Amino acid sequence: MLSEPLLRATRISRTFGGLTAVSDVSLALIEGEIHAVIGTNGAGKSTLINVLAGEIATSSGSVELLGRDVTAWSQPRRAQAGLGRSYQRTTVFPRFTVFENCRLAAQAMHQVPWNWWSSAASCHATNAAAEEVLERSGLAELGGREAGALSHGERRQLEIAVCLATRPRVLLLDEPLAGMGSEETDRMLSLLASLKRGHAILLVEHDMDAVFRVSDHITVMVNGIVIASGSPPAVRADAEVQEAYLGEVHAD
Repeated sequence: MLSEPLLRATRISRTFGGLTAVSDVSLALIEGEIHAVIGTNGAGKSTLINVLAGEIATSSGSVELLGRDVTAWSQPRRAQAGLGRSYQRTTVFPRFTVFENCRLAAQAMHQVPWNWWSSAASCHATNAAAEEVLERSGLAELGGREAGALSHGERRQLEIAVCLATRPRVLLLDEPLAGMGSEETDRMLSLLASLKRGHAILLVEHDMDAVFRVSDHITVMVNGIVIASGSPPAVRADAEVQEAYLGEVHAD
């Protein structure tokens, strides 16, 4: 029997004036799976991920997180409830060390506002959380380095480590492979595969080779509409997907 989704979107639509960016999209994110959303620029992928994260409101439809209706919840409230996301652009603090970036994120889940006289560096819980996510993301040896001195691929790893420091159950990852070389891509794909244990992952990505290597389920969007959704082999073989997006290079 399939697990209940950790996140479920039902008939999500989002309009901006007369423009429909997302139209009647439904999807379910299952623990232990990577669910990729692909499509050309303007397909509605970023709008969809922003709606799921709570950064913009739905025009219609609903979002459930861990069995609760969070459609009207703000982004911070969803984050506290177990939703984490990364962005297309790097959002780390470049003058902070790798470890400090992760510890700062962990503080959001270990808030002690009454203990204003103690240094954040003395908090055992946040230090332990930062060390754990650096180890899990492959950055343990770089904890003392300034984030701004990292390579592009390492910064993308750090963004995911920062996300993990808030202890999410659902990860929304927006183009984590953008700008990477082949070695960095391989390292990131290994990290994503390792994160399936204990998480449901939504991956928005343009690198089709990487998507078909790592994904368990793929949803294809064109002009805000889902035209196909299924296993990678089924999506690859779909004639409408080949015509609208993949092209001959991906056709069987």
